[in-house]
Amino acid sequence: MEGLVWFVPAAIILSVIVVIYLARDVLSRPVDRSSDTSDLIPAVQSLSAEEQSQLFERMTLNGDRIYSGATAFLKRQYRTIAWMTIVGAGLLAVLLLFYGANEEKGIEAGDLAWRTGVSFLVGAFLSALSGVIGMLIAVKTNVRTASAATRSLGDALTIALRGGAVSGILIVGLSLLGVFGLFWAFGGFDNPKHTPELIVGFGFGASFVALFAQLGGGIYTKAADVGADLVGKVEAGLPEDDPRNPAVIADLVGDNVGDCAGRGADLFESTAAESIGAMILGVAIFKATGENDVAWILFPLVVRAFGAIASIIGLLVIRPGRVRNAQRALDVGYWTTAVLSTVGMAIAVFLMLGSWWFFVAGLIGIITSVLFVYITQYYTAFNRPVREIAEASRTGAATNIISGLAVGFENTAIPVVVISVALGTSFQAGIQAFNDLGITIGDSQWIAGVFGTAVATMGMLMSAAYILAMDTFGPIADNAGGVTEMAEAPGDVRDITDGLDAVGNTTKALTKGYAIASAALAAFLLFSAYLETAGLEEVNLAKVEVFIGAMLGGMLVFLFSSLAIRAVGRSAQAMILEVRRQWREQPGILEGTVEPDYAKAVDISTRSALREMIAPGLLAVLLPVAVGLILRAEAEAAMLMVGTIVGVLLATVMNNAGGAWDNAKKYIEAGHLRDDDGNPIGKGTDEHAASVVGDTVGDPFKDTAGPSLHVLVKLLSTITLVLAPVFI
Repeated sequence: MEGLVWFVPAAIILSVIVVIYLARDVLSRPVDRSSDTSDLIPAVQSLSAEEQSQLFERMTLNGDRIYSGATAFLKRQYRTIAWMTIVGAGLLAVLLLFYGANEEKGIEAGDLAWRTGVSFLVGAFLSALSGVIGMLIAVKTNVRTASAATRSLGDALTIALRGGAVSGILIVGLSLLGVFGLFWAFGGFDNPKHTPELIVGFGFGASFVALFAQLGGGIYTKAADVGADLVGKVEAGLPEDDPRNPAVIADLVGDNVGDCAGRGADLFESTAAESIGAMILGVAIFKATGENDVAWILFPLVVRAFGAIASIIGLLVIRPGRVRNAQRALDVGYWTTAVLSTVGMAIAVFLMLGSWWFFVAGLIGIITSVLFVYITQYYTAFNRPVREIAEASRTGAATNIISGLAVGFENTAIPVVVISVALGTSFQAGIQAFNDLGITIGDSQWIAGVFGTAVATMGMLMSAAYILAMDTFGPIADNAGGVTEMAEAPGDVRDITDGLDAVGNTTKALTKGYAIASAALAAFLLFSAYLETAGLEEVNLAKVEVFIGAMLGGMLVFLFSSLAIRAVGRSAQAMILEVRRQWREQPGILEGTVEPDYAKAVDISTRSALREMIAPGLLAVLLPVAVGLILRAEAEAAMLMVGTIVGVLLATVMNNAGGAWDNAKKYIEAGHLRDDDGNPIGKGTDEHAASVVGDTVGDPFKDTAGPSLHVLVKLLSTITLVLAPVFI
């Protein structure tokens, strides 16, 4: 077992090596390929040498514009987040210094305060670092993907996926490094029973940064996207990513700061917080079994190490020459990851825990991950729900919106059933495992069942690196399409990037489904860890203060979502007015003789996003603290419980409804919708305009409020877990 524990740093080192290899591989690909035209697609080969050179020059120019806008936003955003993080760490340390002592567990207030504060800062820093590095690589990858599309689908897919893989592998590796490093630095191998509670601040710091990163990026990207679509497509009738639209660069920048940096921070904190929660539960078993087997505490890290390696192999099996269908190629990589994760889970259980019932629990988590991928795919790809929304567009925007909302509400049913079955069966597997091992913890089997759900959660997280790579693949493909459109590339090149974009739109939706499913499993895990830390055996809603806490938890989810969506609306209005102003004052822009002021539009989105992210972010942090301080620990538990349930359901509605609206628009743009005579209904029609309006409604659902709710749910869990000693 001891040898297996050191498999964790080995996986971290391997992750760093692979990230460096992939980053160098992607960045070494030249954008300008006019010097070697032997393998260009026929449409590009038919251009003259001068036209080819100009094509790649325009690609480079637009790629540089996106990079400049993205870096400018990140610098301003993380300066804002940095000072809030420092203040938050200080206040956290002060609260724990005065109220954090736990004599029963042998934890001193001063020791808890400084270690939690340091853990908070480390978690915040690594969360920010992972998001920034991943996004910067993605921004450099998109123009190279556009260039590769002049050669083949396989080449473009491989570059886009490898650029996304840098983010996925890096985030999982840094998360493992942070948790394992702090555990070792704080004496975990000498005194394992206290250390997990000393590093729980790591998850809180990661959640804190993730919330503001996701909010800020989500507001930015949707303000630009909504503005670009409503004015460009609906009012002016311009195609997607037309260079005459002043908002188009801001829209492409938004894909990176929202979907890359924001989602990266989201899944970083997921893997960190859930690992620590499982380790805290492992401590209870470690104590009950005579403190002679630290495997209960370290098992989550070992399983995640196996998952990281499985994801790396899954990503590397995709080769350009083998790619004929983009979605099928990604599926092969995902199934490779899932199979290898299953093998890794079996090895870890056999060598560390000793009961195959725990393998059953882990397998349940892996299967749940697979099911959520395909459930989300059903609701967001070109299947019945999307076709239904597209068909509703024939009678206008109103029926499109009604149909999309119905799909969103409908899609809560199957995910809830899957999550319920996963929790129930893994809970029973945990109990059977303890019976099999002859372990008894007091008079209750509760801790045994909860540890079973923890193993299932770890199983689901094993594919996190691959899932995140597919997510980052989405904005890279989207940006590549924008770069080719603005570079006025031949239609065959745009056909390749459009195909990748359609797949990427589905993979982004898949990631959101995966994230909310992991949030649901993790929420029960972290809720159980909170009850263990706070010494609570039950939550009695018949108590008035507890019922109030529950009501406030549900209210928080809706008020937070309202603030996030309203922020997008206000920011989009400013963008729309700016685009109209530029067209009014410079008529040559629409004629193609004058270049728009892209930088002005980028600045408007930046300022709006940074201003608007403060209120919902502070609400999410301060309200749980206030409830815990005023109404105490049991009311806080009720707030956490109800807020989690409502948050998971509402996020599911928003994520999949938004994804379905988006792909209903793409379904029409691809010419799949037919009129009564069988003729295709495509771009420029009233039906297409209606679908654009529906997509615009769905944009803040799926890219701002929905993903931010993932973070909110886990933030509630981590903040209550960190401050549990204060709330008692």
